[in-house]
Amino acid sequence: MADRPFLLTVRALGKSVPGPRLLFRNLDLEVAANELVAIIGESGVGKSTLLNILAGLDDADAGSVAIDGTELGPLDENARTRLRRERIGFVFQAFHILPYLTLAQNVALPLALVSPDAAAANARAEAMLDAVGLGGRGDGYARDLSGGELQRVAIARALVHRPSLILADEPTGNLDPETAARVLSLFAEAIRENGAAGVMVTHSAASAAIADRVLTLGVDGLVERRGL
Repeated sequence: MADRPFLLTVRALGKSVPGPRLLFRNLDLEVAANELVAIIGESGVGKSTLLNILAGLDDADAGSVAIDGTELGPLDENARTRLRRERIGFVFQAFHILPYLTLAQNVALPLALVSPDAAAANARAEAMLDAVGLGGRGDGYARDLSGGELQRVAIARALVHRPSLILADEPTGNLDPETAARVLSLFAEAIRENGAAGVMVTHSAASAAIADRVLTLGVDGLVERRGL
């Protein structure tokens, strides 16, 4: 990875939850541009918590997170919100597609939050919908789509503003195997084409196999897994 910049750098991260119970400690991670990393582990080990920390939605107890050279720790909530809007794309397991907005409006939302140019945002949203195989359907609504189609809308929304870091929480959790394979292929291709860094958490070894690297999360941090 020496020839590629690290867009995500994590050092000595630690997190406990009430109980108290230690989720992980001394967690280090570097993810380069055009790289997709999968993090696997059993339910309850802290995969979603880790993603929330990387996105600045939760605080670690120890350690640091830097996105494209900007450390999250010193930022106040307003600055974190701006960073998320400009540099992070998040694919949620539950899609979070707003039912009262059209598909194009859903996809354009990250751009609408940072730019007053509505026409440009809509054009970019329509282009992203076309890229995920939903061209010409921007005027539709979530109720018209299958689970796989909703996930493609979520991916388009996460990528529309060309973020430095893409985070995905079980992006194929409730999809059938064929649709899951298509969604994962699209997700990985989009990350590489946009020069982003990608981190996907999953309990599925099949889903993780598409990544450049697969890491297992445990109490002592991340360990590279081989031979999936």
